Amino acid sequence: MILEIKNLCVSYQDKQLLTNINMSVRRGARHLLAGHNGSGKSTLVGAIAGNPLYSVDSGKIIFDGDDITNENATNRALRGIFLGAQNVPEISGLTILSFLKHSLAAHHKFNTGDDLPMGEFLENLETVREKLNIPRDWLNRSVNVGFSGGERKRLMLLRLMLVKPKLAILDEPDSGADSIVQAQIANAIKSMTDTTFIFISHQANFTDAISPTDITTLSNGEIMLK
Repeated sequence: MILEIKNLCVSYQDKQLLTNINMSVRRGARHLLAGHNGSGKSTLVGAIAGNPLYSVDSGKIIFDGDDITNENATNRALRGIFLGAQNVPEISGLTILSFLKHSLAAHHKFNTGDDLPMGEFLENLETVREKLNIPRDWLNRSVNVGFSGGERKRLMLLRLMLVKPKLAILDEPDSGADSIVQAQIANAIKSMTDTTFIFISHQANFTDAISPTDITTLSNGEIMLK
């Protein structure tokens, strides 16, 4: 198992949102989190990624054999947890190119102890950019500023394919994306066999395109037993 959640209880501003969550995610899985709006799905993925807004009241989060319950979001990201959130911030003045370069450099340094070779980074960036048909001039624009919902999803996919995380958590990656972008995302998920995926979606066509290997359903902050 790449991820084990044991008796996890999570609250937000003293209101308990998740109760006794027990969940295991197999390495290499495409794991669907299902449930109606407000069932706790986004809270759960936020807690896994280390969102500081949520308080872990009890329980444990074990990632790749290590207890990360008390680690911050940065350390979790460097360990290999990627979060594609529903709502991403705009960062005026920081270009997409600089953002990607610093992100990849931090991951490379963490994993190897060495600096990221810029030639290698630029070559990989160009390969993935062309594969996703992302205009080159986007790279010189500020992060998410002036981009549509679908364009932001394509940029998320660009970062995902460059980082190649151990675990990618995608919270409604199909939301705001047209059928072409949805197909790109689904194809990437199925092709990245070295990455484990947890994803949330309310669209049957998108879910069917991914062919989830496992499904966990939440209701009112608890896991529904099969």
